[in-house]
Amino acid sequence: MKRRITLVLLALMILIGFLPSVMAADPSGGVTLEEDPLAPLTYIWMLVAGFLVFFMQAGFAMVEAGFTRAKNAANILMKNIMDFSVGTLTFLAVGYGIMMGTDRFGLFGTGLWFLRGEAYDVGVYLNWFFMVVFAATAATIVSGGMAERTKFKAYLMYSFFITLIIYPVYGHWVWGGGWLMTGDIFGKLGLLAKDGSALWFADFAGSSVVHQVGGWLGLMGAIMLGPRIGKYGKDGKPRAILGHSITLAALGGFILWFGWFGFNAGSTLSGTELRIAVIVVTTTISAAAGATVAMFYSWVKIGKPDIGMTINGFLAGLVGITAGTAWVGATEAVIIGAIAGFIAVKAILFFENRGVDDPVGCVSVHGVAGFWGTIAVGLFADGTYGNYAVPGAGNPAIVGLLHGGGFGQLIVQFIGAIAALVWALAAGFIMFKGIDLLVGLRVSPEEEIQGLDFGEHGVNAYPDFIVARGDGTGVEEIGE
Repeated sequence: MKRRITLVLLALMILIGFLPSVMAADPSGGVTLEEDPLAPLTYIWMLVAGFLVFFMQAGFAMVEAGFTRAKNAANILMKNIMDFSVGTLTFLAVGYGIMMGTDRFGLFGTGLWFLRGEAYDVGVYLNWFFMVVFAATAATIVSGGMAERTKFKAYLMYSFFITLIIYPVYGHWVWGGGWLMTGDIFGKLGLLAKDGSALWFADFAGSSVVHQVGGWLGLMGAIMLGPRIGKYGKDGKPRAILGHSITLAALGGFILWFGWFGFNAGSTLSGTELRIAVIVVTTTISAAAGATVAMFYSWVKIGKPDIGMTINGFLAGLVGITAGTAWVGATEAVIIGAIAGFIAVKAILFFENRGVDDPVGCVSVHGVAGFWGTIAVGLFADGTYGNYAVPGAGNPAIVGLLHGGGFGQLIVQFIGAIAALVWALAAGFIMFKGIDLLVGLRVSPEEEIQGLDFGEHGVNAYPDFIVARGDGTGVEEIGE
């Protein structure tokens, strides 16, 4: 019955996709070019930035595969392929409309379904492409916290629901004209700038929209799955389950750092916005500060400068700066990245010691550092840049507490960060509970010990490896 329903839904999607499109706006781009001769600069810039963000899928795949065991590498890669593929189709059909469609009550959008009708427009298609690579990033973050014990069919289902509704709803609140973006509610609460203008929640490139949502969903998934076999001893103390390739993890980290320039600088949504120079510098500085602090802190805490913690440190620095990258200078970027690197290491150890098994540190790097980065805007925004999202709207520059802006922006940022946390945890609980009841979230103990590569996909990523049939408490992959 479930298979029949799935086939019917797919058939309907295909049928709708081939129906003739009406009321097309500017599918050829001729009108757009006539109205704005500089439009090609924006189109080329945003497309190249989008290509960089797409390449981050490879980075996530390498980081997750490297930080997990060889017997699960093919499963990790398959998940990264399919979260983008499933997410693309879902975001095309419904997700983009919920996120960027006509606002309804400040909560969600409508229209733009399947990019048809008025949405058959070069400008809409450009925006859709840039937005879909962000949506896929949010979905792929979740897999890190749930790695090595999740059923593949469950992964497909939650990738579907994340890009269908969970990510788009919060994305609409912040970027699609929802209640956090307009700031109407803040005005009613008396949260105004010093000149009396309305404040609005500021997340330039997604510390909350992408990273908090993905990180907190990963936390809920990890809690509901429970830890991997062998992760905790009889005394309840965590054991190290080593990843099979630090080389892959480091390579993936560098790919993510490189892709982040498109992630952050591309969020100007303009090919003529010179602020990109500031953005790429603050992005670089924050990542470097995160890596340096994480390295030294792990050295003190563990006794050795830990490569895994250092990789997660610069990723945390990237996540932390993402919300405020356009609104701060170099000094502020150092502080934001340094704190992000420190709290990421602290959070990894905190969650591990409380029974939350997060194989790649996704909750700490994306959820915790994303929360910090969102709040940091309200502290460090220096007032030299305004509302990029509404060009010409007359919105004042973003000014944080430490640059004389008062507590208003900080409070607004805190409200938005809490909204991301509550929404992701609540929606995640409902989604994962439903999936667990339908198909189950976790593989059998036998399959987990054997490895998901063979159990879920019938292949081994490394056929020359001998996979031990132990209880999961020791080393399980031995290279020949």
